[in-house]
Amino acid sequence: MELAIYDAFRKAGVEEEAAKAITTAINKAIEQNVDAKQLATKGDIEKLRLETKADIEKAKADIIKWMFGAIITAVGLATGIAMAIARLFFTA
Repeated sequence: MELAIYDAFRKAGVEEEAAKAITTAINKAIEQNVDAKQLATKGDIEKLRLETKADIEKAKADIIKWMFGAIITAVGLATGIAMAIARLFFTA
């Protein structure tokens, strides 16, 4: 990146010493303001995407499991209530 900045200044007509000084100043400013802990590589982003996808799939499986259980419980409860009502009204 440093060479590209320097070349751009030289092509723009800036004298060699001034181009070097400006390029050095820009690089120092970038180094001071960039915290390596805040930078993410493509690999970091891909890893996070895969982890997030795995978390979503796990949550989806949990929701399906709990919904199935809730449906079975509701059907069982409704059946029990229906049988109790039938027993009340149709006792021989």
